[in-house]
Amino acid sequence: MDTASTLVRIYLFICRRYRGRLAAVAQRQSNNADPDFTDEEVLTIYVFGLIKKRTTISEIHEYVEDHFSDWFPDLPSYQSYNRRLNRLSAVFAPLVQEALSEVSCQKTRKQVFRIADSMPIMLAKGQRASQATVASDRLASVGYCSSKNTFFHGVKLHVVARQRSGTLPLPQQAGLTPGSENDLRALRRVLPNIEGGILCGDKAYCDGPLKEQLAEDQDLDLLTPVKKKKGQKTLCAADTLYSEAVSRMRQPIESLFNWINEKTGIQQASKVRSYQGLLVHAFGRLAAAMLLLALNP
Repeated sequence: MDTASTLVRIYLFICRRYRGRLAAVAQRQSNNADPDFTDEEVLTIYVFGLIKKRTTISEIHEYVEDHFSDWFPDLPSYQSYNRRLNRLSAVFAPLVQEALSEVSCQKTRKQVFRIADSMPIMLAKGQRASQATVASDRLASVGYCSSKNTFFHGVKLHVVARQRSGTLPLPQQAGLTPGSENDLRALRRVLPNIEGGILCGDKAYCDGPLKEQLAEDQDLDLLTPVKKKKGQKTLCAADTLYSEAVSRMRQPIESLFNWINEKTGIQQASKVRSYQGLLVHAFGRLAAAMLLLALNP
């Protein structure tokens, strides 16, 4: 699809959604309730710029100013645009849900298979993690990313995704927690909304009593690799094979995270300077990725 068609489709999608749920979230309480440069244009430019691989707000603004000034004749200065975008930070979480509704999710089996995992969104990492303060009063904290073997100051994006045959899994629930929060604790918040099928996760979600409760109360099978018992050096052959099989089953969500990060750069948030900016960064980039899935099924 050419660039102009992509921009038009994003704008039409946002305009349709904004008239309903999104407008209520972003309702203005000021005399300037109907600006010449609309909220729909603010959102369209940001999402479009991310899809075109512009990684910062200043790069997005410059790209649109240089190439699409005729399309957006009332585009304000970068500073004004940035303020407008941050004021719309509450819009991006529901925008993710609206974008997901555009992605088809055909049922390929009677039993629903879901995968749970998290990925870090880093405001600072390494030695700078303990000194960073951005959004620490609202959400961000210091956590540890085992896959990158580093401490970071930031948040975790938690996702429960539904597996799809031959393509990337589709997120069904997504949310942010402090970087220090345990993955299982975050999962417990959404478990009441999950009924039936299989839910697969890594060792962080291992909990015997919870597994039994989910199977009995919600007809939900929680599959995780086997954890070694205290003092146990190695797993038996059967447990090793089972753990390897579960790890292969949850591989698609790793592919999903890698794809989202490749397309949007969601994990690196070192340019973010506020809580509102963090929400725009995390949910805005997730919305852009889901729209990209919808535009290129």
